This record gives sequence, C-alpha cells and structure tokens, in this order.
Amino acid sequence: MPGTPTMDSSAFARATHGDRSAVEELLARNLPRLRAYVRARAGRHLLARESHGDLVQTVCREALQDLDRFEFHDEVRFRHWLCQVAWHKLAERARRLRAERRDPAREAHVDVHDSAFQDVWSTLTPSRDACAREQAARVEAALDELTDEQREAIVLHRVVGIDYATLAASTGRSENAARNLVHRGLARLATLLRQRRAADDGAR
Repeated sequence: MPGTPTMDSSAFARATHGDRSAVEELLARNLPRLRAYVRARAGRHLLARESHGDLVQTVCREALQDLDRFEFHDEVRFRHWLCQVAWHKLAERARRLRAERRDPAREAHVDVHDSAFQDVWSTLTPSRDACAREQAARVEAALDELTDEQREAIVLHRVVGIDYATLAASTGRSENAARNLVHRGLARLATLLRQRRAADDGAR
C-alpha cells in the first residue's frame, strides 16, 4: 500500500484544537489504512457475519465520539490510536457473536476482491500485484494461525505503517524486540503460505 502523504501542518494544528473539518480530513486521509487493518484483524469468522463496511463506519463514529481522549502529537500516533479503537470494537463484536452463537446459515458473503481486502494482501505478500482469490484465501487462513501478538504486530507495521519505535512503546517491548516479533511473524506467515500452496497444488 502506498505511504500516506503527510498532512499539512496547519490543518493538523487545527485538528488538535478540535476543528471538525480538519479532524474529518485527518480521519479520511487515514481511512484506507484503517480499512485494511479492520480487514486483516477481524478474521474470517467475524467477517463472515459482520459487514466490513459497517465495522469501519462504527470505528470511525466511535473515534469521533472519543476524540477528546486522544492527545494529538503526530499523524502516525493518530493512526495507531484509530487501530486501537478498531481492535477494541472488533474484540467486542467477536465476544458478542460467540455469546449469541449465531446460525452459520446467516453468514454474509465476503468479497475478497474489494479494494481494502486487496490492499492487505498486496502489502503482506512479496508481490504488489492484485492478488487472486485463491492467494487471498491462503493469506487470510495463514494469518488466523499466527499468535495474536504476531498478527497484531505484522498488521500494524506492514499494513498500517506504524514504525517499530511506536510499536515497541505500545507493547512495552524494546524496539529490537518489536522488530523481532514482526520478523518472526512474517517468517511463520511465509512458511504457512508455502505449506498451503503445496497442499493446494497437491490436491489438484
């Protein structure tokens, strides 16, 4: 995913003082990465029951409502905060769905060709080309097999663009430990993808 250009300093300053239009501009600028984060972190089971667009809209709405809790420093930390809001919302939805034990027959169709879905996989895989449905399904399944810490670190760093220093501060690790967590997770992800590709090829 291309890097998000830096917001004009005067607009960011207005956002820090509660200017609604500047805040909305900041949110809109970071929406593609937020969408990609939600797609990558929600997991197949939640996305089979909840609309990806609805989840993103809910996160945006709650972020605007809770904006007074965020201390504006820079755009990277704002993006990280958005992902924290998203993660809490996803966890809440997942707990509710488990409690309700909803009928699998009511599961919604997940379109693996939508732009946010493709953004995730093109960022996590070596190729930047548009991923095929089969490849996207493999990555989604492989992500689900990582530890939660690995999955979160990979998505925050590779998809959202959070640097190692910010990732380390948010997890209580050293910067080197945060880097190792991402690298180990990516190595495991690569192994899982090779195994799935081999299994699929052997089944043909």
